[in-house]
Amino acid sequence: MEIIHTVQVLVRSLLLLLLCSNCDGSESELNYVTCGSLVKLLNTRHNVRLHSHDVKYGSGSGQQSVTGVDNADDANSYWQIRGKPNLPCQRGVAVRCGESIRITHMKTGRNLHTHHFSSPLSNNQEVSAFGENGEGDNLDLWTVQCDAVHWERDESVRFKHVGTDVFLSVTGEQFGHPIRGQREVHGMSSSNQHNWWRAMEGVFIQPSQELIRHDEL
Repeated sequence: MEIIHTVQVLVRSLLLLLLCSNCDGSESELNYVTCGSLVKLLNTRHNVRLHSHDVKYGSGSGQQSVTGVDNADDANSYWQIRGKPNLPCQRGVAVRCGESIRITHMKTGRNLHTHHFSSPLSNNQEVSAFGENGEGDNLDLWTVQCDAVHWERDESVRFKHVGTDVFLSVTGEQFGHPIRGQREVHGMSSSNQHNWWRAMEGVFIQPSQELIRHDEL
């Protein structure tokens, strides 16, 4: 089953990237981040993209680590925007400010997650990637905080964790081996300059596109 899932992830990833001839979104007329979109998220204070990989924390939860990377071309920095487990958002519909979403790592199928473990470097709250095949638990939900009606593609937003009320943040601490130079991503209790994010490169799904089946959202 693990081999089958790996093949499915690779095929889905390849199809998405092949259908995106210029993954900066510049050819699309959409002004919003939409449900089902596959995006890279940039922390605007530290200029690093949200990243994950099949490397587990050596302390805390021991779950898959989540970091920030400088390299804009790293394929491990793609995340899919999805709805709640029992209330999937409609593919191609703009995400509303105040809406709760899941943010799923493309390559490993695990959800952006946080819980009451201390982060290894800054002693804030650990952020990990959790679950299998896109399914985790109720600590995978994040509320999009923005000023307009919908999450605009050129707008910086915050992600506030539904279960623990922390904000997805970066403050600059760097890891050593085996992920040397990557920044720690963690949860902070206060809203500040360290928790602004912007959607960058990606595939922004329109309602007419059939890139991803509805039941996978």
